[in-house]
Amino acid sequence: MKNLLICFFYAAFSLTTAAQPPSKGGTNSYSFIDYQRNFPRPSEAFQKKQDTLQKQFEEKKLEWPAKYMYIRSFKYDSQLEVWVKNDLKDKFQLFKTYKVCALAGTLGPKRMEGDYQVPEGFYYINEFNPRSNYYLSLGLNYPNASDKILSDATRPGSAIYIHGSCVTVGCIPITDQQIDELYVLAAFSKSQGQDFIPVHIFPIRFDKDKSVKYLESLTKTDNRLKVFCR
Repeated sequence: MKNLLICFFYAAFSLTTAAQPPSKGGTNSYSFIDYQRNFPRPSEAFQKKQDTLQKQFEEKKLEWPAKYMYIRSFKYDSQLEVWVKNDLKDKFQLFKTYKVCALAGTLGPKRMEGDYQVPEGFYYINEFNPRSNYYLSLGLNYPNASDKILSDATRPGSAIYIHGSCVTVGCIPITDQQIDELYVLAAFSKSQGQDFIPVHIFPIRFDKDKSVKYLESLTKTDNRLKVFCR
């Protein structure tokens, strides 16, 4: 019986580890990039976009590939920015700004499942989905620690992504061509050790007068939104 249990344990362990992407710490040279190339859509994205992205980095005098990425999005302004750097002591440099091509809900945080709200706050990429229903997608760790306290305790919502296909019920959609680029950039950063790619989602660009005035008009009658935005 003891031997049977030992055999069962090792069989289960083997199946579990085989299903996981490779770790960067082992002696195996098989990287996260190699793992992603096993899937048809990411493989095609690397073929289409890697050379183009490398040339765009060279034009902006940026080192390819970026070791560190930072993403921030502005809901009212429908923009998603990609910042990059290659050394922790350096400042991030803006590489590209994408147009967010659809928006659900209104300004303010996501507080419950089915409210169609795009979250606002500080998140990171916690999933690469090569078989997304929306072409390719990068998952966010919603709900974060703050959301778990402030949102509906039983139904805060989940499955928030940056994805392609240009449709949304509470995610951040960009075009398929753009998610190709973003997915490739993020995969390279993760492959080099950036396990937590930050994604900061703001209600507006606070340096844009039109956006600030719009937010002020909303918060005149909504003190909770005013406090949250502050």
